[in-house]
Amino acid sequence: MTNLLRGIHRFALATGAWLLAVTSLAGCSSTSDSRGAHPSPILLESSEDIPGQIVVDFRDDVGASDIHSVLTAGLGLTFAPTALEAQTRIQIATVPAGLTGLILAKLNADPRVEYAEPLARVHALFTPDDPLFKDQWHLARVGAPTAWHYATGRGVTVAVVDTGIACEDYNSFVKVSDLNHTRCVEGFNFINNTPHANDDQGHGTHVAGTIAQSTHNGHGAAGMAFHAKLMPVKVLGANGSGTTAGVADGIRWAADHGAQVINLSLGGPRPAQVLQKAIHYARAKGAVVIAAAGNSGGSVGYPGAHDGVIAVSASDRDDKIAKFSSRGPQVDIAAPGVDVVQQTICEGGKGKCERFPAFNGTSMATPHVSGAAAMLISQGVTDPDAIERILKGSARVIDPSDDGKALYGAGILDAAAAVKQTALSHTLTRLALLGVLAAWAAYMARKANGLSKILSPGFLLGALLTGPGLLFFAPLVSPLPLLALDVLARPLADLDLLLSPALHRWLPLANILLPFGLTTLAFGIKGLRPTLAGISLGTAAYLGSVLVLNESFPPVGKVLLLSWVAVNAVLCSFFGKFLLTEED
Repeated sequence: MTNLLRGIHRFALATGAWLLAVTSLAGCSSTSDSRGAHPSPILLESSEDIPGQIVVDFRDDVGASDIHSVLTAGLGLTFAPTALEAQTRIQIATVPAGLTGLILAKLNADPRVEYAEPLARVHALFTPDDPLFKDQWHLARVGAPTAWHYATGRGVTVAVVDTGIACEDYNSFVKVSDLNHTRCVEGFNFINNTPHANDDQGHGTHVAGTIAQSTHNGHGAAGMAFHAKLMPVKVLGANGSGTTAGVADGIRWAADHGAQVINLSLGGPRPAQVLQKAIHYARAKGAVVIAAAGNSGGSVGYPGAHDGVIAVSASDRDDKIAKFSSRGPQVDIAAPGVDVVQQTICEGGKGKCERFPAFNGTSMATPHVSGAAAMLISQGVTDPDAIERILKGSARVIDPSDDGKALYGAGILDAAAAVKQTALSHTLTRLALLGVLAAWAAYMARKANGLSKILSPGFLLGALLTGPGLLFFAPLVSPLPLLALDVLARPLADLDLLLSPALHRWLPLANILLPFGLTTLAFGIKGLRPTLAGISLGTAAYLGSVLVLNESFPPVGKVLLLSWVAVNAVLCSFFGKFLLTEED
């Protein structure tokens, strides 16, 4: 069964890539010169194209007179050289309005031209305006600015099992200023047995900042998954110490109260069954547990070395393992843990005392991985095994030897690669499955003009809305901190992730009830039937991707989940075919 799913996945990715290529190159011609074929231009208009401007790259052996002949005498264009034209032979030409496609086709057919394409704008990646972001080398090193184009952790709850978090104004405790735009959910204080998990030491608030510091607010520093919610769970006292039993209680409490990620920037030398059982309990509830490897410079501590934990070692600015970082075969991944800048408290969290120090430790490395995990979950990867697999599979390999693996595990965290690969995998798989289902439905409904119906705007709207997402390409154009863009880039079935990944595990927006219910309401409106068919087949494609990708946590068991998904995918497929076939 596993091999079959892998085969389907490979086929889906290949088909999806083909579909995207066909879409992108529609209307383009392919020509060749004496050296063989050169790329056809992408003629689809983009909002980022500069009107009337094209890039023309001539062969290196083409002289100035030939360039003038091609552009001026032949096509009547004005042109100007680029800064390195003497080296590259690249010119910027001005094209009359409405003739861009025709002129690009002619230029690409000329054997003296390597390629011609529209001149387009490019933009800087999302850069937050937090004044200390320039000092947060560690966020750039794990690719956070690129990752924010794809995910910011919306809807995900990350429990910080630590000294507490300065998340609320309570008695003499205050919420630190750079968490003002970060949502903190209810936590618990196991030291004083109270719901108020205020930080009186500073460690937990610093850790929490790396995960979800308020970002792009013109103040302080930035965080990894800055739209995630923080859950403060205090198990360490003002002296920074606690017990294995207390930490185990914190892990269980976090899992029971909706945390999808549990950050453990703590540890000790002794293995403990009470910790191991709590970790298994949390993992069985769908929470991913991420822990510091330790700062002894020796073997990995606990709970980092326990089964079911992603253990994190610490690297420095040069991607070298920090001298203090623990090491061994239990290390799963590394992340920056030297000079990590975040906000924290001072004077025991009272009197509005706060500062932005640079801390060292695997405690500082761990929340980078927790933030990346939150980003993946906000993309719909809810199974802890899948999260671990993606994080490790996308890590930057520094030293592939056995000795290197003991230091870095799979490599240094690359959040950008993790979320980008996930977005691409989801999009291509859903597009491929949608293409296959649409072709099948059109063939089955050929007597009822099925092909023309699936090419209609209504069908495409419904299919994209429920399959890959209406604006599935949005991350390629703009980052997703803007909520409206994030919503439009998601498939309909992923919108519940914005509320809670725990709700999403039941797939309430991805089953036969949605297209059936909408059809019941609107079947009498004949013009809407292609749209309803698109919704049905898009839902089927989404459900098919759940089967193929195998990244969803099964709240009722894997077999039941896959069976439910498969049945609904089949029902949605046939329902979509029925809507395309129906004439009356």
